[in-house]
Amino acid sequence: MTDWSRDDHRHMAHALRLAARGLYTTTPNPRVGCVLVKAGEVIGEGWHVRAGGDHAERMAIAASSVPVRGATAYITLEPCSHFGRTPPCTDALIGAGIAEVVYAMTDPNPEVSGSGGARLAEAGIRVRGGLMADAAAALNPGFISRMTRGRPWLRVKIAATLDGRTALAGGDSRWITGRPARTDVHRLRAAACAVMTGIGTLLADDPLLTVRHVETERQPLRVVVDNNLAFPLNAATLREPGGVLVVTASSEDDRIEAVRAAGAEVLQVDTARGRVDLSRLLKALGERGLNEVLVEAGQNLNGTLLASGLVDEIILYFNARIMGSSGRGMFALPVAETMEQAAGFVISDTRMLGPDLRVTLHPREAPRV
Repeated sequence: MTDWSRDDHRHMAHALRLAARGLYTTTPNPRVGCVLVKAGEVIGEGWHVRAGGDHAERMAIAASSVPVRGATAYITLEPCSHFGRTPPCTDALIGAGIAEVVYAMTDPNPEVSGSGGARLAEAGIRVRGGLMADAAAALNPGFISRMTRGRPWLRVKIAATLDGRTALAGGDSRWITGRPARTDVHRLRAAACAVMTGIGTLLADDPLLTVRHVETERQPLRVVVDNNLAFPLNAATLREPGGVLVVTASSEDDRIEAVRAAGAEVLQVDTARGRVDLSRLLKALGERGLNEVLVEAGQNLNGTLLASGLVDEIILYFNARIMGSSGRGMFALPVAETMEQAAGFVISDTRMLGPDLRVTLHPREAPRV
């Protein structure tokens, strides 16, 4: 086991804070930070801002206040050793004369995992890995999911009353939670590559599904699961930047062309009993480079995703009201006959947002990053 010093932890924590600055912008790339240290002092720092731009290592080298030869680089992800949109970061580190590289997590891409560290070691650079790896992974659940499972990390957001109701019987749900919770949802949207909803929610609420309450350079793709292609051609979300993808099991050519003419992309996905196969849909989104998908839907789509084992994370916003049994629920699921059949979760975080309680959960059987 590597013996990490207090300074090692301090510098890596700094690199992680830098990586978090790319929370809304780096997709489809991971969020990465880098700190250069020489003679105990930070001489340069950087983070990956967006795909196609400099990676964190090159940004830190360029920003250094003194020559970097002999410095230690603290990086939140194993440096890349392959050509993508930019040259390998290992080449930049070697060329700059870096003496040591300390990284948090190994690159999850099975085709390149470990090769970055090996390339640096071959060049005579001391390499240590695994420092604060869990914190680095927590910044990049979607990138890890896409690299290891071929699909995005699926996060379900639900606003509910204390008795688990998400809307009145007639469908009214504005507003269950207060402004701080709603702003937090916009942060989730800004970090996501796509926001997914069902056609029922779209028809009932005509939501925009865009980021408005926080600053962002981009808008997420809106994905609408619409089995029979009932998508309204005047949907409000069509007028927003970021694009709309309507996913359907329908093969009605005239209707498909009408939706496309209205400004949406239409994706036909293999069906499961006449309905969109959601597992295939997530694979298709992964192939498009989407790392994280935020689901803001009703109980039917929520329930189908959960029953299919596709939910990786649930974020619940509870307001201290009780709506009653006539209100709509969170998940439409078959009735559990025993406690063992009930879906189980692990609560990983709780916090107050104004008058509302936010609870973060992960299914007990789901992979964690």
